[in-house]
Amino acid sequence: MKSEEVRGLSTKELRERVDVETAALEQMKINHTISPLDNPAKIRQLRRTVARLITELHQREQQTINE
Repeated sequence: MKSEEVRGLSTKELRERVDVETAALEQMKINHTISPLDNPAKIRQLRRTVARLITELHQREQQTINE
C-alpha cells in the first residue's frame, strides 16, 4: 500500500487497517518460523505498510492536538 492510498483513508479505516495488517504480519511471522515462506520479502513489505499506517495515524492525531 502506497502513502497516497494511506492518506486517502479515513481515520476509522486507518485504525481498522492497522489492526488487520498487524494481525496478518504476526501470523506471517509465525508461519515463516514453522516453515519458510516462498517469498520472505513479503514480511518486510507488510511491516513497512503497518509503519505507514501508524505514521499517518500519529500525524493526524498531532494535527488534531495542534488545532
